[in-house]
Amino acid sequence: MDISLSPIYKSLSFVLFLLAPFIALAQDTEGNLFPDGTKIPKWFSDTSKVPLEKLGKPYVITDFGVSADSTIVQTKAIQQVIDRAAENGGGVIIVPKGTFMSGALFFKPKTHLYVADRAVLKGSDNIADYPKIPSRMEGQNLDYFAALINAYGVNGFTISGNGVIDGNGLRYWKAFWKRREENPKCTNLEVSRPRLVFIWKCNDVQVQDVKLRNAGFWSSHYYQCHNVKILNVRITSPHAPVKAPSTDAIDLDVCTNVLVKGCYLSVNDDAIALKGGKGPWADRDPGNGGNYNILIEDCEFGFCHAALTCGSEAIHNKNILMRNCSVNDAKRLLWLKMRPDTPQKYEFVTVENIKGNAYSLIYVKPWTQFFDLQGRKDVPLSYSENITLRNINLTCEVFFDIDVNEYDKLSKFTFEHLNITAKNASYNKGLVQDLSLIDVKVNELTIR
Repeated sequence: MDISLSPIYKSLSFVLFLLAPFIALAQDTEGNLFPDGTKIPKWFSDTSKVPLEKLGKPYVITDFGVSADSTIVQTKAIQQVIDRAAENGGGVIIVPKGTFMSGALFFKPKTHLYVADRAVLKGSDNIADYPKIPSRMEGQNLDYFAALINAYGVNGFTISGNGVIDGNGLRYWKAFWKRREENPKCTNLEVSRPRLVFIWKCNDVQVQDVKLRNAGFWSSHYYQCHNVKILNVRITSPHAPVKAPSTDAIDLDVCTNVLVKGCYLSVNDDAIALKGGKGPWADRDPGNGGNYNILIEDCEFGFCHAALTCGSEAIHNKNILMRNCSVNDAKRLLWLKMRPDTPQKYEFVTVENIKGNAYSLIYVKPWTQFFDLQGRKDVPLSYSENITLRNINLTCEVFFDIDVNEYDKLSKFTFEHLNITAKNASYNKGLVQDLSLIDVKVNELTIR
């Protein structure tokens, strides 16, 4: 029979023809929603790069007295180029081919940084080259050392180019581990070391194409920022032979509307950490806040303590979507740090379309390091709800790495379309109120 002449086939074809636009719209809508069901704004789909010629007048640092000598610290000379650009209406500070060493640099309104191909902006390993100023670290506002690259209130700030920003962190790492040998309970802030990039109260930020490596402390820290795009950035710090402590790749701290796309992240701590404050009354501090509308996609994760972490200094994270990523040698895919001295709420967090390997698929446990109720009589409660893991193919040691106490309230977790190979396949549904298991296979066995 010639199916092309079948009346039934013709009728079906006509119906499908009429429904096609609606089917396409439904598929597009499903892939374009945040976890709480709200639509992802079009802003997130614009991943165009900012061209160099759009950044204003070029200021090549070697044209303004900066020497092509990698052995000397030239903070003052480079800062003078930034200041000159700012005084003349703005522009882009260009680091040309070669290696240039500097201490803390402060970008001004309408100035940008461009690190050219085969250029290295290298941080001094002398902490005296980083002044102590009002800052933000580990969920608290305090005086701390400036980063190598600093932008305060620089709306529209960009970091671009195919070059390298190198924190030159080895001396700081060795000092930290020496201190840890002397006092295993020492805090991260006891050893003076700078971050690589700190961007504070800046809107419409774009960091693209550059390589951030060997940070002394956190690699990049965004605090109180709105509309941030981090595109095709490579962030690395080693975990061997010398571990680079606390070199988080991307720390988002009280930020809204953030796109992390096409990045490679491999550091000796969390790859992407969502922060926002800590302490028994953290939710009352105006300097603290939540992270909202965070989209992480098409990224690759090398060694890290977790690909995506909520906490430990966090009070509210909502609408966090990580998708279409690969992990390789991560300690955890998703880590929810439940801090018992801080009121917390992690909600509408989705991790989907992931492949690779990690020690744990999901890790949810109390985070008691530096626990301090500061005199509060009751223990604040922490909540994680509407957490979804979907379409994940992962080899791991531990499938269900969850162990909480009475102060941690877990609810509405969904595991859907998971194919997991795990040495430890055990799980306890009783730890989560309303845990849905939909097409979940662990070691080729469907679990319910």
